[in-house]
Amino acid sequence: MEHTDLLVDWSRAQFALTALYHWLFVPLTLGLTFIVAIMETIYVKTGDEKWKTTTKYWMGLLAINFAIGLATGIIMEFEFGTNWSNYSWIVGDIFGAPLAIEGLMAFFMESTFFAVMFFGWNKVSKKMHLTSTWLVALGSNLSALWILLANGWMQHPVGMHFNPDTARNEMQNFGEVFFNPNGVSKFLHTVSSGYVLASLFVLAISAWYLIKKRDTQFARRSIIVASSFGLIASMYLITTGDESAHQVAMTQPMKLAAMEGLYDGEKREGIIAFGFLNQAKVIGDDLDPFYFSFEIPGALSFLGYHDFNAFVPGIDDLIKGNKKYGIMSVSEKMQKGKIAVGALTAYKDYKKIGDITNASKALKTFEANEKYMGYGYLKKPTDAVPSVALSFYSFHTMVGLGTWFLVLFLISLYYSMINEMHKKKWLLYLALFTLPFGYVAQEAGWITAEAGRQPWAIQDLLPVGMATSNVASTSVMITFWLFAVLFTGLLIAEVKIMLKQIKVGPEGN
Repeated sequence: MEHTDLLVDWSRAQFALTALYHWLFVPLTLGLTFIVAIMETIYVKTGDEKWKTTTKYWMGLLAINFAIGLATGIIMEFEFGTNWSNYSWIVGDIFGAPLAIEGLMAFFMESTFFAVMFFGWNKVSKKMHLTSTWLVALGSNLSALWILLANGWMQHPVGMHFNPDTARNEMQNFGEVFFNPNGVSKFLHTVSSGYVLASLFVLAISAWYLIKKRDTQFARRSIIVASSFGLIASMYLITTGDESAHQVAMTQPMKLAAMEGLYDGEKREGIIAFGFLNQAKVIGDDLDPFYFSFEIPGALSFLGYHDFNAFVPGIDDLIKGNKKYGIMSVSEKMQKGKIAVGALTAYKDYKKIGDITNASKALKTFEANEKYMGYGYLKKPTDAVPSVALSFYSFHTMVGLGTWFLVLFLISLYYSMINEMHKKKWLLYLALFTLPFGYVAQEAGWITAEAGRQPWAIQDLLPVGMATSNVASTSVMITFWLFAVLFTGLLIAEVKIMLKQIKVGPEGN
């Protein structure tokens, strides 16, 4: 394959571009569907037409976001076949199942009832329309469920068996894939973050109306719903984040070490609340990993292992090994991985010429070292380390902003309940200008999850360098820039349409 490193880099860049743009739209849909459903429920229960107007307004903005998010999602799924065909071949039997279910069940359910929800106001009964709205919310989150279960499997592959005759991983237990704790925690944490973003979206736009002294009753109603929903979602987000960090500690210790800039593991390891990394730090030296930092003692041990006295391995421990805690070095894993790769090749060669005895011996050697096969494709031990700076800063950005959002919802709900939100200009502007940081937190979360597991396409099994398609790197480069222009155009179109709808206001919808 020509220019392998260049091809891998551009393939990763293109998929990252698509995923990051796609994730500008998806979380808003996940949360706004529920907020709209809550508002319509209030309308049906009270019969107040003002709540119907409120519901229809937010439903209009939801429709704009839904349509554009759909386009980026379809392109992202196509890229598995165009740029990552080796990945699709090796794990398609497992990875394809959740995606197929997402398309057949969740997506069609969501799309069908979306039409009733958006166009059926005067065509079906109130209860039928409300049911359709709730089914759209359920359908959009079911779509996320299957996709995030697939992603969770990539982070922690379970329920499968490698077939040496086909060189493919085949599903053995769908239940293990579905109930994979990594996938479940990822789903719960991700959708709850979407609820937080949607709440920020409604809060910010409503705050703008109060600043402009327009549609004040509509804005106040919307703020109460958004602040309440956002506060509950934020508290739940913290809970799911705790479980997600625990799963990372159990199955991806290198990611956890990178997220915390931890090189030398310790018992009662603390969490870095904030800090500035020393970029000169390398594995094995005596330099401090931080120029400065503020640490919460014992918190990382508890967060990762639910035990303040637990040992948390650092990057040095994971690369060099730590016999005291039973940690194998990456060099040893690479050696076993190369044995597995060689034995698999020998097994196929012997089987091809009908040498059953030697084929059986080679197969036994392969099976003894199979779990390390992915390491056999690494060039050097340090290839197993993700970007520490990218993982650390994205993780801490996500956590810091998430904490601020909870405080904002709490303050906004308090002043809304005592009917003084409209008097607090500082709070209104704060709510308005916090919205962009909601999107920053979303992207930071995805960067943490995906950049933190590098170099693996499938954790410990398949490096990204072995997952790409055999295509020319120039083709990927060209499509990267084409997609960049297309996605930017779609984003600009969405922002313009939404701003136009916001200026028109709820009474114009």
